[in-house]
Amino acid sequence: MKKSDLEQLIVRLSKSKIKSDFQTIFHEINMDPLSQGTVGAAFAQSTANKNNILKIGIIGFFAGLAPDLDILIQSSTDPVLFLEYHRQFSHSLFFIPFGSIIVALLIFPLVKKSMSFKTVYIASFLGYATHGLLDACTSYGTLLFWPFSNERITWNNISIVDPLFTIPALILVGAAIKTKKRIYSFFSIGWVIFYLSLGFVQYERALSAANDLAESRGHNPERLTLKPSFGNLILWKSIYQNEQTFYVDAIRTVQSSIVCSGESIEIFDYQKHLPGLDKESQQAEDVERFRWFSQDYLGFDKEKNLVTDVRYSMLPNQIEPMWGLIINDQQDTNQHAIWWTGRDLDQKQWNLFIGMLSGKECN
Repeated sequence: MKKSDLEQLIVRLSKSKIKSDFQTIFHEINMDPLSQGTVGAAFAQSTANKNNILKIGIIGFFAGLAPDLDILIQSSTDPVLFLEYHRQFSHSLFFIPFGSIIVALLIFPLVKKSMSFKTVYIASFLGYATHGLLDACTSYGTLLFWPFSNERITWNNISIVDPLFTIPALILVGAAIKTKKRIYSFFSIGWVIFYLSLGFVQYERALSAANDLAESRGHNPERLTLKPSFGNLILWKSIYQNEQTFYVDAIRTVQSSIVCSGESIEIFDYQKHLPGLDKESQQAEDVERFRWFSQDYLGFDKEKNLVTDVRYSMLPNQIEPMWGLIINDQQDTNQHAIWWTGRDLDQKQWNLFIGMLSGKECN
């Protein structure tokens, strides 16, 4: 596709219903379960025959969703608890056999007249096993090796939401069900592998551009991370640390890479930003838990008294946070910080996003 054709397509999409759909996705991040279920269904269907391909696909779909039941682990008084347990034990590679058998035990009574427990378990296993690995491809962080490691694995080769990844895979899963031919399931798996591999290629291209950008500024990054912006592998968010500052830019990578220059923010520092906070307080502990979740990409918004996760913003070259912790150093030391979110995408921001995606808002 020529550059002009790509730009015309992006403009058409910006004027279509997809715009409102993307705004919903930005606000709720609610398409990811569809991706997980689709990939789980595709892998489960690869073992099916023409008589049970629909049922096997459904089992794989729900098994692919099952690990995210950890979102039920929440607390009305502890705002950071869900961050610690989401993508934790239920997403671990070592939990797959146990999670799979729980799913199989729940589903088997519903299908025992038409298939064996072994068949149900294999479908559940394949569906469940895909979930943690797919999550690790995003930038959110997944504890793949829990309980032996507390490291959040992030391969950063796909966005949390990407219709170009999900829709073709879903269509092929549907084709397998309609035709009762599992060859389409293998095509779906092939698309998944191809797209994730393309993500790694695009990551390396964006990484090279990010390093060149830092060098052009006379910076020697102490650390650098990249993540694709929502819904594509073209526009990437670059964050690197130079001394006590994070530099945030967007990098558009198609035939060549161009930079959409962004903003910078000071690295969060207790002494500078929250000198009155008791280091033994519950709020200080919450900040440290949030530091672990954000992989130490913490900034500070002085206006909101907000400790922020610099990795996430509505636009890839901005520092306006999507979430963070509001700190009140005057409150009781036993009280928790307040969880804050801000995910509104207005018309101006949407136009800027489309401009960066098309390259018109970049250098």
